[in-house]
Amino acid sequence: MKVEVEIISREDIKPSSPTPSHLRVFRLSLLDQLIPSPYAPIILFYTSPKSNTTYLSEVPERLELLKKSLSETLTKFYPLGGKIKEDLSIECNDEGANFVLVRVKCPLDEFLVQPQLTVLNKFLPVGLVSEGSNSGTYVTNIQVNIFECGGIAIGMCISHRILDGAALSTFIKGWTERAKGCNQSTQPNFIAPSLFPANSPWFRDLSMWMWGSLFKQGKWVTRRFLFRNSAIATLKAQTPGTENSTRLQMVSAMLWKSLMGVSKARFGTKRPSFVTHLVNLRRKMDEALCPEHGMGNVLWLMAAESVDDNEMGLEELVGKLRTAISRVDKEFVEELRGDKGRSIIQESLRAIGEMGSKSEVDYFGFSSWCNFGFYEADFGWGKPTWVSGGGSIDSVSMFMNLIILVDTRLGDGIEAWVTLEEEDMIHLKANPELLTCAILDPSPLAMSSVA
Repeated sequence: MKVEVEIISREDIKPSSPTPSHLRVFRLSLLDQLIPSPYAPIILFYTSPKSNTTYLSEVPERLELLKKSLSETLTKFYPLGGKIKEDLSIECNDEGANFVLVRVKCPLDEFLVQPQLTVLNKFLPVGLVSEGSNSGTYVTNIQVNIFECGGIAIGMCISHRILDGAALSTFIKGWTERAKGCNQSTQPNFIAPSLFPANSPWFRDLSMWMWGSLFKQGKWVTRRFLFRNSAIATLKAQTPGTENSTRLQMVSAMLWKSLMGVSKARFGTKRPSFVTHLVNLRRKMDEALCPEHGMGNVLWLMAAESVDDNEMGLEELVGKLRTAISRVDKEFVEELRGDKGRSIIQESLRAIGEMGSKSEVDYFGFSSWCNFGFYEADFGWGKPTWVSGGGSIDSVSMFMNLIILVDTRLGDGIEAWVTLEEEDMIHLKANPELLTCAILDPSPLAMSSVA
């Protein structure tokens, strides 16, 4: 379906109270500097009850509530009210968040029956692909999309330089608490720079080289694959040795296996491949060191590879993922923060970059948004019907094979957003083994009801 949007207004939402002078410059951490993408995009869709004829009339009041609560939230999350400075720090100048109001010329329920992923980009305040430096740009960009029925989609593009998935969840939680007037609200702790201090931009340059080896020119498309918990349980029952594996490990391994099959179909032979998965380090540290709501990119990029000539079964791929993830433990984090930290980072970046530079090796990047509670984001008019992990790359551009894993609304499965080159996607969506345990492009409305 054709979806037209009209920009109604743009304004800056400034923090409700000024940032103290000693907090005016926020220096990014060492791990913040390793992040390649400019934004962490997300869209929260709130459908309107069909029986509520007053829903549309309540929109102006809700807009004011969003603005007021955002202003109050930015005071506590003060770097989010500033601008990027030279890609290495944030100028906390209280210029505020870029806030865009858009009218969408269709009902939300109609759009969600079978959403076109390329249309999702219209619901975001900025583009996903950025060229050159982001110096001088807003840290926080918000777009509120009002549909004809009164349904609302809140699109956010907040700088990935300061937020990972867990930190984004903390910000959204703090914002919704302010909107509902909660007495006990989430207290962010911008602790990443003290945990992983950055002394120079050298690692930033090395990181850009590494990510550059993984990006390639292509015609990219994004499709969604839904793995119900029941299908994941069946997969585990049919795969000896995976009884103690997590849902995330099973889905990641199944996609890895399927993607290797895509490569073989395209090139006529099994090619070496490796995957990376972002690991949340907060769960590997004592809470006294890194509190639950610690802000920043507290992540590590773990890698697993398949270089054997023989076909690898699901059990073996799950084992490789489990082994790689298990290495990122409490002892590893202590080393990362200690004297060995910089050499560990340097060796890891170089190893991944060298592997990615080999044209005969396939790379697949995974990122998990599971267990972050995005479906709990209630501003006072209910929880979201659907959470989108951003828009879709549907153009000829520099990008990489990327899989984002997101919980379903009911917690009964994992939705995988898979971005591949167009030719590879044709093979993947026709993979019979994958389609026995995953549903291609399910309706979000069907996903929001009991299957």
